[in-house]
Amino acid sequence: MAGKLNIDTALVSRLVAAQFPQWKDLAVRPVEFGGWDNRTFHLGDEMTVRLPSAADYALQVEKEHRWLPKLAPLLPLPIPRPFAMGMPAEDYPWHWSVYGWIEGETAKRERISGLSQFAADLAGFLVALKRVDPTGGPAPGQHNFFRGGPLAVYDGETRRAITALGNHIGASLASAVWDAALAATWKGPPVWFHGDVSWGNLLVEAGRLSAVIDFGTCGVGDPSCDLAIAWTLFEGESREVFRTGLAVDDATWARGRGWALWKALITVAGHANNQAEVEKSRRVIDDVLAD
Repeated sequence: MAGKLNIDTALVSRLVAAQFPQWKDLAVRPVEFGGWDNRTFHLGDEMTVRLPSAADYALQVEKEHRWLPKLAPLLPLPIPRPFAMGMPAEDYPWHWSVYGWIEGETAKRERISGLSQFAADLAGFLVALKRVDPTGGPAPGQHNFFRGGPLAVYDGETRRAITALGNHIGASLASAVWDAALAATWKGPPVWFHGDVSWGNLLVEAGRLSAVIDFGTCGVGDPSCDLAIAWTLFEGESREVFRTGLAVDDATWARGRGWALWKALITVAGHANNQAEVEKSRRVIDDVLAD
């Protein structure tokens, strides 16, 4: 099937009833923020159902079921807990998941009581994740869109975006930042990374970081992809707190800037009809180039 499917409560209810009849009487309803790559639904009050929205994301289901139970006991904050893996059925072509529900709200700026404390807590989580034994962990590949691998995989895409946006973004400076990121090659041993550290995958309670979710792009390799949030959420003091907490070298920081710049550039270049996303990404570009 090409493209994304129409995934709704009726489909989820049928899948659950057929494959997990012990839960067939539980109410199914969409969560507030259901995600872009997967669709997430409440299942009763204590579980969620998560379904990939396209074939590219279906590669992540089995990985999460295998590795999240191994990672969870070693991390300082809750992460998703897989309960069951569903099978393709009802014209839905991929495996899907039932997880335990984690309390909290997505980390919008207005929900965070202090960005510097939030930055310190997030850095502590990522440091703990990097310390987990990476033996046998998933190397960068199609399953996570090559997060943790060399930035060069996105070189052509990035340079096309810079050319297309031209003077609207300061093309010369953007090229220089990108070139510096490519030159700062990863030379360390592979470590665990999350792969998509963004506000929608971080939960808060009482203004503090309370959980980290959506490990679909996780793997073992270069952790610099997890630094992009330094420019997409943090600023000034909180950005410095984040960098200090991670204790990363200049080369890793340069690659993190590259990851943030790549994503912001392709968003501005490819989302002309979504003005809110374009404006947000333009601010990220400005922040990256000014840093």
